[in-house]
Amino acid sequence: MLILTAVVTVVLLLTGFPMMLPLLAAALMLLFLVLQMDNVGLLIGQMISGVQTWALAAVPLFIFAADIMTRGHTANRLLDLVQSFVGHLRGGLPITTAASCTLFGAVSGSTQATVVAMGGPMRPKLLEKGYSDKFSLALIINASDIALLIPPSIGLIIYGVVSGASIGDLFIAGILPGLLLLLLFSIYCWIASIRMGIEPEPKATWLYRWRALKKAALPLGFPLVVVGGIYGGIFSPTEAAAIAVLYAVVLEVVILRSVKVTELWDIALSTGLITAVVFILVAAGNAFTYTISFAGIPQAILNPIIADIGHSQVLVLSLIAVSFFIGCMFVDPIVVILILTPLFKPAVAAAGLDPVHVGIIVTLQAAIGSATPPFGCDIFTAMAIFRRPYFDVIRGTPPFIALLLLATIILILFPSISLWLPSLAN
Repeated sequence: MLILTAVVTVVLLLTGFPMMLPLLAAALMLLFLVLQMDNVGLLIGQMISGVQTWALAAVPLFIFAADIMTRGHTANRLLDLVQSFVGHLRGGLPITTAASCTLFGAVSGSTQATVVAMGGPMRPKLLEKGYSDKFSLALIINASDIALLIPPSIGLIIYGVVSGASIGDLFIAGILPGLLLLLLFSIYCWIASIRMGIEPEPKATWLYRWRALKKAALPLGFPLVVVGGIYGGIFSPTEAAAIAVLYAVVLEVVILRSVKVTELWDIALSTGLITAVVFILVAAGNAFTYTISFAGIPQAILNPIIADIGHSQVLVLSLIAVSFFIGCMFVDPIVVILILTPLFKPAVAAAGLDPVHVGIIVTLQAAIGSATPPFGCDIFTAMAIFRRPYFDVIRGTPPFIALLLLATIILILFPSISLWLPSLAN
């Protein structure tokens, strides 16, 4: 029966059904065939409870704020600021792309929004400078992954809700790992530019830099308000999301006037559609997790493995990283976080691991999966935005995926990179 359930789930997934349908089909089959129960109301109750957590209210609010800023001038102002300071370096243009993705991640919290906002203006510049399309596309979709670690991150919010870890601590813990990724990407861009023989841009004047800084001052205030407000005790992460929307509206509608009031309805509608997809996935994932846990499937699979590796923190973290990395290659990262996080909770507690550090490792794997074949969501976003075929988009990704995996190893071996800032804040 378990094999039949797995086969049906995979077939539904491969034939193009939305992710929530294979999850619910698997949950129903387990309920009827394995558990010999016919109480469908049990699954409905689990679906409802999965989206009742107050912290999840932050998700649509941060998405709404990101959508407003994506439509406005925020992205271009951040790009101009970064390019004015690093554009003259060897590899300055791709480094600008990676750094701008990091900064915009502090505004959007979404990898896909970052692909759209940063990829649109930067890809033509990279191609004009002489960088190959293979390199440019791979850089854009992988640098956008940094957005999932830099607060406010939707991935960190979902992990915090599922694991019970402090979302505020997760936000601040993601800053240094995000900067680590930026450093690794910048080094690779510098080396790649030397190999391609691409000369740097002229150095910007300090007057130009000052003007770019003034224009970017208000967009840069967004993460300061969100993170500073949370750790200053002014508001909770969920309240911070509401403040983020207010900040975005005042900035783009009132001050910069880049978004009209009449456009807010269309932006809100887009946010509602994205939020509906996310919440349906959360609900279906919660029902699926409850069913397989009740059936004892995860325990039967994981307990022997955990018994073999003992309570070694490095080995437990490595097992978590491998499991999430493989899962996120094939399934939406949000679903993987929803399903696997509760299953590893006993192992995390037994090994004495900090849930915040585990959350950074988990979210990093979700970020890698967003740009990793075969089903990374950023790949399909890039295909739609840049109108390029699948294999053109993924051809240049292996070096960047290797860098992301290297960052995973570094974070596993040196947990203080994740935990230092939360320890200072607390």
